Amino acid sequence: MSVPARQVRAWALWDWATQPFNSVILTFIFTALYLTTDVFLPADVAALPDDDPAKVAGLADLASGFGFAIFLAGLVILVLAPVIGQRADRAGNRKAGLLVYTILLILCMGGLFFVQGQPSYFVLGASLVAVGSVFNELAGVNYNALLVQVSTKQSIGRVSGLGWGLGYIGGIVALVVVVVAYSADWFGLSEENGLPFRIVAVGCAVWTVLFAIPIFVFVPELPPATALGPRVGFVASYAVLVRDISRLFRESRPTFWFLVASAVYRDGLAGVFAFGAIIASGTFGFSFLEVVAFGIAANLVAGVSTIVAGRFDDRFGPRAVILFSLVGLVVAGLGVFALHDAGKIVFWIGGLALCLFVGPAQTASRSLLARLSPVGHEGEIFGLYATTGRAASFISPGLWSLFIAVAGAQYWGILGIVLVVAVGLVLMMFVKLPDLRH
Repeated sequence: MSVPARQVRAWALWDWATQPFNSVILTFIFTALYLTTDVFLPADVAALPDDDPAKVAGLADLASGFGFAIFLAGLVILVLAPVIGQRADRAGNRKAGLLVYTILLILCMGGLFFVQGQPSYFVLGASLVAVGSVFNELAGVNYNALLVQVSTKQSIGRVSGLGWGLGYIGGIVALVVVVVAYSADWFGLSEENGLPFRIVAVGCAVWTVLFAIPIFVFVPELPPATALGPRVGFVASYAVLVRDISRLFRESRPTFWFLVASAVYRDGLAGVFAFGAIIASGTFGFSFLEVVAFGIAANLVAGVSTIVAGRFDDRFGPRAVILFSLVGLVVAGLGVFALHDAGKIVFWIGGLALCLFVGPAQTASRSLLARLSPVGHEGEIFGLYATTGRAASFISPGLWSLFIAVAGAQYWGILGIVLVVAVGLVLMMFVKLPDLRH
């Protein structure tokens, strides 16, 4: 039985709606070009030459501090995500949960308007971005669980790829808007206290409001008849969670081990985007326009490769797509690290190669889990997907911060992220899965 195309498009558009948080705020603009720059250093340190050891150390501290905030956010998701998904399954209100967390994400983006360009506001900015990532992830639990309602076994790879692909393309459009505003001198806005960046954050919030509407209008709620049973108290939900994990281990061992393996490599994927623009700006010396231009190119490469990968997913199976993509990520990442002294061209080539493989790994992972999930347990399984990912989410920012702190140079953080992806690749090679193409 086919799914109405309007529902598929409406579902996929949510990725487009929330992409500005990932592309503009978390990766390429607000964090990389504002929150982790010398604007948030003490005035005497900011006035030093860029190669002064004190200034280099100060910028490294900002990057490390931001990584720590993301680490704390991961701990929150670790605790909440599986219970959120489980309770949505039991109540049959996945779309209602998606609405609540989308609204909270929007409020976090809007709140960034109050992060003025002064050192005392750094904690507020890092906190709002980190908390926004929590709400984005919890919303994603419900959103991913809806995938099985807007696809069939034969189309699930293509539908998942369409969502990720639209997200990346949405990132392109959002970044182009920022470039236009920058080229027009922010349309006369004062640049004091980072006002243009704060306005950009508000624009991202408005974008999400506008484009998130279709999923709530056209995609139906989980039918009440499929709810798993009576709801239990929040604390009691953890006891149910333990029983369900034990049952998953006994009855669906491949799903259990996939959750473990993907937890590691997905943290590496997250690290590529969380710290990619910071590396471009801090290690390779990209200017504002160069970072944005790279962001546009990166989203274009990732978007196209993700949509194409959805076809390969349905034909060859998601596991093959994941393994191929992880190998490509490790090779590209090692190349960027080893050749970092060769100039910007290294990051243009290696960074775009990384983006070529990140999207396919993400969408194939989602479609693989949707295919493996027991009927009616999709929310809980995707909650575990988020949680296992966050159970390992301290690894990427932790190694990022540790490698930088020990080596005293930002580019060493690249090696930390590559190491996470490589370990995830090895673990995934040992996960045995049934044929999921049909």
